[in-house]
Amino acid sequence: MKYLYYPGCSLEGTALEYNSSTRAFMQELGSELMEIEDWTCCGASAAEATSHLLSLALPALVLAKAENMDGVKEILVPCSACYLNLKKVEEKIRKDPELLDKINIILAEEKLHLNGQVRVRHLLDVVANDVGPNKIFTRVKKPFVDFIIAPYYGCQCLRPYSIFDDPEEPRSMEGVIKAAGAKIHHWDMGGRCCGASHMTTKPEVALELVAAILKAARGADAIVTVCPMCQMNLEAYQKKISGMCKEDLSMPILYLPQFLGLALGLSEQDLRLDMNLSITQTFRDKL
Repeated sequence: MKYLYYPGCSLEGTALEYNSSTRAFMQELGSELMEIEDWTCCGASAAEATSHLLSLALPALVLAKAENMDGVKEILVPCSACYLNLKKVEEKIRKDPELLDKINIILAEEKLHLNGQVRVRHLLDVVANDVGPNKIFTRVKKPFVDFIIAPYYGCQCLRPYSIFDDPEEPRSMEGVIKAAGAKIHHWDMGGRCCGASHMTTKPEVALELVAAILKAARGADAIVTVCPMCQMNLEAYQKKISGMCKEDLSMPILYLPQFLGLALGLSEQDLRLDMNLSITQTFRDKL
């Protein structure tokens, strides 16, 4: 399997462990990731507040650069925000030729042209459907026996484009988690919002949302997620939320490729587990 690869800004900053573990996990399974040459920011959440057209042009620039890389027509995107921005442009230009023409006027300044020939795919989609539970099961070296894992999807990889899973009752992580030997923590919080960037703009709102998620995860050994923003919110504020709720809500938060990589026998250094902020001693002892 070969994919174009768009890490995005977070995976070269606050989510370095997501980048490292994604590359290590996919390489272990024999997949080739071809990083998009000279990729740029997709606009994240800031571009939309500045200009709607800019919020489309920035992802379009990435897609146009991807089209220039001959042969491979699928982009693997680990970051849910990046996935949503790139997917939005892919979907809009397919339905709106006039918008595509307008975007191409902008791209012409960079001597680029977008045709709409590449398909944007989230890492979870690729892991669940291209790799699949069976392949993971056959490669497991260190199964997570007696572990209970809470799969947390967040909002942006599922909404508004419910392409590979049901946003109200997501299940796509369950098969690969079970293939790694773990049991599923059954809950109804997997697709709930963690507050996203409200953690900095309206922290009182986001802290309550994260508190509800952490409380609902009690009984699990860890939460596994696929979004840098979700991982940051669920991990970095545990001490503050525990104090706010007057109970210990500490919980290991792992990226999906970190969790699966451990099951495949990859080292903690390959997966950059040293960068995770909430790996408890209890989890390490059990591991």
